[in-house]
Amino acid sequence: MLKRGLAPTHPGEILREDYIKERGLTVTQVAKGLGVARENLSAIVNGRAGISPEMAVKLSEAFGNSTQFWVNLQKNYEVWHAEKKVNRAEIQHFAGSGLQPV
Repeated sequence: MLKRGLAPTHPGEILREDYIKERGLTVTQVAKGLGVARENLSAIVNGRAGISPEMAVKLSEAFGNSTQFWVNLQKNYEVWHAEKKVNRAEIQHFAGSGLQPV
């Protein structure tokens, strides 16, 4: 559970700023190099779509980092938003209830 007040940066923004722009590339060039549609990559870098596990593999190969790096960026972003969305007060607690797992 992330306990930060500020939302984590969308992984697409990190991709755009730290990997695409930093290297003087275009979304079109990177999309072609990854073998994906430009529209799909554009949706990611503009925060309209997330990074799938398959895309994480492609990005790790293209930019020389780990697949887990990209997966973690996406997971942390999604979990932070889920924490804000879920009303924990409405959840029934079962810890210590004596119920055995099935």
